[in-house]
Amino acid sequence: MDRTTDDADSESLALVVSDLVKDYGESRALKGISFSVKRGEVFGLIGPNGAGKTTALRIVSTILQITSGSVSIFGVDISRRPHDARKMLSYLPEDAGAYRNLTGEEYLRFIARFFAEDNEGVSEIVSKGVEIADLGDRMRDKVDTYSKGMTRRLLVARALMIGPKIAVLDELTSGLDVLNAQEIRKIVKETSRRGTTILLSSHNMLEVELMCDRIALINDGRIVELGTPRELKDRHGADNIEEVFTEVVS
Repeated sequence: MDRTTDDADSESLALVVSDLVKDYGESRALKGISFSVKRGEVFGLIGPNGAGKTTALRIVSTILQITSGSVSIFGVDISRRPHDARKMLSYLPEDAGAYRNLTGEEYLRFIARFFAEDNEGVSEIVSKGVEIADLGDRMRDKVDTYSKGMTRRLLVARALMIGPKIAVLDELTSGLDVLNAQEIRKIVKETSRRGTTILLSSHNMLEVELMCDRIALINDGRIVELGTPRELKDRHGADNIEEVFTEVVS
């Protein structure tokens, strides 16, 4: 991507994925997908198991290498400048865990040290993380005493407290009860309103419909639908995104 395109993209787009292909040996997980995410947008990438969505998220997060195609984050080509791209993003995988022998606050402080230049910066990041997690006095307790919902809130705080320009969240509320899931959605939506771009994946179609400004539906390594929740429902004569999902996938 040349400099002129970089500058143009950086003005309006947080993420540009172009003709992205990913092979695992002889198996092709992504078959030339393309989509873009606007600054400050909550964008959902959804699909059935094995469709390629987690592979796409891991590539965007610079964890997996690209076979062909390109990905740029705020105009930065992640293949050419992965270190610069990592400075702007945060990734929360579905199976993320925290160090269970640390307290919640100690865990956030441990993570903050990777992103702050001095102790004052560490304290500022931790303070923001404590506010996002909203676990009260339980922040002084060890993580191994936390419920699954509390642990996920801590991990969401870890992902967002550094103030990333783009946050990549895989299965944001997987396995959580209704109340915990609702609280985490509120945290993420508030973060988006403050300017962070959100790229998320979820099997919860209600969650996707409630949270996302636009949605891309991926199936068998290809983007098969793209639009706002309203556009997708109108296009398929559906009452909800779950119906759209079922029709497209089947």
